[in-house]
Amino acid sequence: MKLDWLPNAITIVRMVMALPLFWCLARGLFEPAFWLALLAGASDALDGALAKRFGWRSRTGALLDPLADKLLLSVGFLGLWLGGAMPGWLVALVFARDLVILSGSLTWWQKIGPFEPEPSLLGKFTTLAQILLVLAVLLQLNGWWPLPAQSWPVLAAVVALATLVSGLDYVIRYGIRAARELRKKT
Repeated sequence: MKLDWLPNAITIVRMVMALPLFWCLARGLFEPAFWLALLAGASDALDGALAKRFGWRSRTGALLDPLADKLLLSVGFLGLWLGGAMPGWLVALVFARDLVILSGSLTWWQKIGPFEPEPSLLGKFTTLAQILLVLAVLLQLNGWWPLPAQSWPVLAAVVALATLVSGLDYVIRYGIRAARELRKKT
């Protein structure tokens, strides 16, 4: 029996976890929200490890995995903002970056053809910083890891700067690649 479908199934389960995570955040149920977020993170590590270890990588997985990550992060930021625990300007910046990247990839597909996502090191750092901020806020809200008040603006600034710079990096890098690809077509 082949199990090469398992990483994608785990990714889909992670995407479905966004619904109860959002529900918990919106209702102020921060302890179950923390455990759901932690479980989602563990499932992300598991599906990636399985795909690499057994060669179960697929184009579907390459597209679904970052979508699952974005979905969970978006739910985390939006839910925490609705609960008054995340500044609106930061949520808007995170959503704007993701919207720009999504619009760019859809435009690429329309004008050039299939899109091969290649996350940059800066993009991976940004995702990590965003995840750590959401987890830190959840830890704070549960009273498990109280940080000094002056550290929150610093954390928000690091995430904002990484989000902004990585968004610009994607626009410039893929803009240059798109221009090259379009020149090849003419």
